[in-house]
Amino acid sequence: MDFLNVPERTKGDRSYGITSIADFGTPVPIVEAHLRDYHAYIDIAKIGIGSAYVTPNLQEKINLYKKYKVIPYCGGTFFEKCFVQEKLDEYAKSLQKLGIEWIEISNGTVDIPLHKRLSLIKKWKKHFNVIAEVGSKDQNREMPLADWEQEINLLLAAGCKYVITEGRDSGTAGIYNRSGQVNTELIDQISKNIDVNKLIFEAPTPKQQMFFINEFGTNVNLGNVKITDVLVLESQRLGLRSETFFMGEKTWNLP
Repeated sequence: MDFLNVPERTKGDRSYGITSIADFGTPVPIVEAHLRDYHAYIDIAKIGIGSAYVTPNLQEKINLYKKYKVIPYCGGTFFEKCFVQEKLDEYAKSLQKLGIEWIEISNGTVDIPLHKRLSLIKKWKKHFNVIAEVGSKDQNREMPLADWEQEINLLLAAGCKYVITEGRDSGTAGIYNRSGQVNTELIDQISKNIDVNKLIFEAPTPKQQMFFINEFGTNVNLGNVKITDVLVLESQRLGLRSETFFMGEKTWNLP
């Protein structure tokens, strides 16, 4: 159908307006069923935590995502495990062998110094599209607001395609408090001097997704979305759900 006045969505090979799903072991036939119908609404697929290491049909799954023009990559926890065990070269070679062209650098579980992460970005951006994540998975650890902004800017300047703001798959850490409420002061601060089109806000729940849609518009980048929620999220983006029904028109148009 095509007769309502709805916000204009980015399409095709999007640079913003991205929906990034989290795959925590969804069976290939179920992934294929969703991609067949909804691939136009999905841009990136994170094979979550370190699950790629034990996924028996990993190559088949990667090929499937690429068939539908969805970018697959491995979660940052896998990277951090390889960092701790000094297996980063083996990790990078394995990704290249699998045909994975994106790599995540994070410090959600392990406190990896910023200068080491920046060095890895500069090294790996020659061979991968690099994304980085800011924020901790530890609910009791809070970064000062100024540190968020500084770190994001340094990661982007080093060559990251995007920076992900930590939210966990539970939506209870990083940019959220333990009850899942958005740290609005933090979001206000980092959006003042940073291009939000370069940020992917992890927002695993519909309530969190609707906050960012209402805050930044239809084409905000959202991550850690469940594959089963993709169609509902697209409806939310177009103002076809009560909570986004009256989105201000300033959030409709493309920049």
